[in-house]
Amino acid sequence: MKKRKLRISVVSYLNSLPFVEGLEQEEIKQQYNISKDIPSICAEKVINGSADIGLMPIAMLPKVEGGYVITDYCISANGAVGSVLLVSNDPIEEIKIISKDNESRSSVILARILIENYWKKEVTWKEECDQFLNLQKHEGIVIIGDRALKNSWKFKYVYDLAEEWKKFTGLPFVFACWIANKTIDSKDIRILNESFKKGLMNRPEIAKQTETGHPSISTLSYLSDYIKYELNDEAKKGMALFLEMMNQIESSFISR
Repeated sequence: MKKRKLRISVVSYLNSLPFVEGLEQEEIKQQYNISKDIPSICAEKVINGSADIGLMPIAMLPKVEGGYVITDYCISANGAVGSVLLVSNDPIEEIKIISKDNESRSSVILARILIENYWKKEVTWKEECDQFLNLQKHEGIVIIGDRALKNSWKFKYVYDLAEEWKKFTGLPFVFACWIANKTIDSKDIRILNESFKKGLMNRPEIAKQTETGHPSISTLSYLSDYIKYELNDEAKKGMALFLEMMNQIESSFISR
C-alpha cells in the first residue's frame, strides 16, 4: 500500500516567504502535499485533521489534540516586529474599544495580555468589520501581517506588540511554530529543517522580488532584522510564558 503524503499548511505572509521558498523546492513538492493559507485557516486544518503539519499561531497549540511543536524554526521577534501592531489615533491611555484582527488569534491574545497586565486597562473588544481601518475616537485595532506593514503609517499611534512584550517580560515573542497533530518521522523533520534553512539563506533574493509596503522598512531588513526564525531556548521560554498567561487570561474570562 502506497504511503500517503504528509499534508503541510504554510502561511502565505511576507514573514513566512523563506519557509515557502524552502517548501517550493521540486524534491520537497514531490514528497509532500503543500497548501498556502492564512494563519486561522492553517490552524483550522491542523485542528480538524485536514493537514498533518502547519505553521500555526502558537495560541492554537492547546486546541490540537496530541499537538506538539516540530522543527528548529518558528516566526518570532526579539523586540520590534513591525507587523503585529495595536494602532490608534489616540494614545493607549485613551483607548476604550479595540477591534480584533481575525487572521491570528495569538496576536489578539498577546494584545489582551498586554492591555490587562502591562498597561493595566479595561477595554471593550469587538470583532473585525468591513470598515476595519476607519477608526472612531478612542478606538484602536490589532492589525497583523502584510496589511499592518502597508497601513500602520496611516495612524497617529503605533504600538508594536512584540516590542511591548519584550519590555514587559524581557523575552522574545513566538507568533507561530510548526505544529503537528500526529507523530512525524525524524527523517521528515530533518528534511523540513533542511528545506527551511535553504529558504532562509535565500532571503536576499526574496527581498529583491517583494516589497513590504512600509515606507521605512525594507524587505531584507524585515526578514533579517525584525523577524527571527530560530526556535532557540530564549524563544521557548517566551513561548511557555505566553501560553501560561494565555491560560490565566482565558480562565479569568470564563469565570466572570
